[in-house]
Amino acid sequence: MEQFIPYLQIIAGLVLLTAGGEFIVRGAVGLALLMGVSKVIVGLTVVAAGTSAPEFVVSLNAALGDSGDIAMGNVVGSNIANILLILGAAAILKPIAASKTMILRDGGTMFLGTVLFIGLCLFGVIDRWAGGIMLLVLAAIWYFTYQHDMKNPGDARDLHEEEVDEVGEVPKGWMKPVVTTLVGIVALTFGADLLVDGGVTVARQFGVSEAVIGLTLVAFGTSLPELAASIVAALRGHSDVALGNVVGSNLLNLLVIIGGVSLIAPIAVPDQILRSDLWIMLAVTVVLLIVGYFMRGISRVTGMVFVAAYIGYVASLVSA
Repeated sequence: MEQFIPYLQIIAGLVLLTAGGEFIVRGAVGLALLMGVSKVIVGLTVVAAGTSAPEFVVSLNAALGDSGDIAMGNVVGSNIANILLILGAAAILKPIAASKTMILRDGGTMFLGTVLFIGLCLFGVIDRWAGGIMLLVLAAIWYFTYQHDMKNPGDARDLHEEEVDEVGEVPKGWMKPVVTTLVGIVALTFGADLLVDGGVTVARQFGVSEAVIGLTLVAFGTSLPELAASIVAALRGHSDVALGNVVGSNLLNLLVIIGGVSLIAPIAVPDQILRSDLWIMLAVTVVLLIVGYFMRGISRVTGMVFVAAYIGYVASLVSA
């Protein structure tokens, strides 16, 4: 029976992470709207941060527990999964439309964030000073994006507002949003602990590196909230929201999660990730921008190619 405990930990961790992510998004959006924060800011920051909360808690837990390989693998693997798996699955359900403004501006900032992240990873360790740079760059991006949206109403601004509407019904009053957010934080904390502990044990059982577990199992698990939200949005005919969620989430994964965690505990970059996975992440990011710009979105066929590429990527990691 003992050999099944790590798997039960992983399952319980995934359930708690998915539920916790949903609670945090709804509670945080409810609080932000109650305080009079505009939908543009809420969509740009709160929704993206809420869907990235599982990645942050898992990475922090892993880094503090001397499993930095899982923390780094989680973020890089989540970004790859967000583009290939989540956008691919959403596009299969309903093709995703993308405006030039959204691709050039929001997609462009995601690309710049990716390049900055890779450049800092080349030092071999994401230290506190690097984390500080990441957070400052993200704050600047958010500021200029908000200023642009306010001065130039259009598709990008509408998309950020639509991201808030897609969250659905949020708790009203002051007490319910606070309680909902706190429940989400507790669920994420316990879920992250269970997932990391179970993942490390399974990695040792099968003789694979913690980086591979982070890139595959943990990354997939922490991406479940985005996957669920994107599928629901696609079924409702709002598949463009999936693109906005992924672009915002990927930027936060790199700059806030690794940036914030490194301020608390510097993170070493595993050799495997430095050799290949960082460049795969960069490649799929560039492919997304090229496809989005020239094809005005992601078709069903392209979505199938994305999902097949993700399956191939995971298979190559597991079989290596």
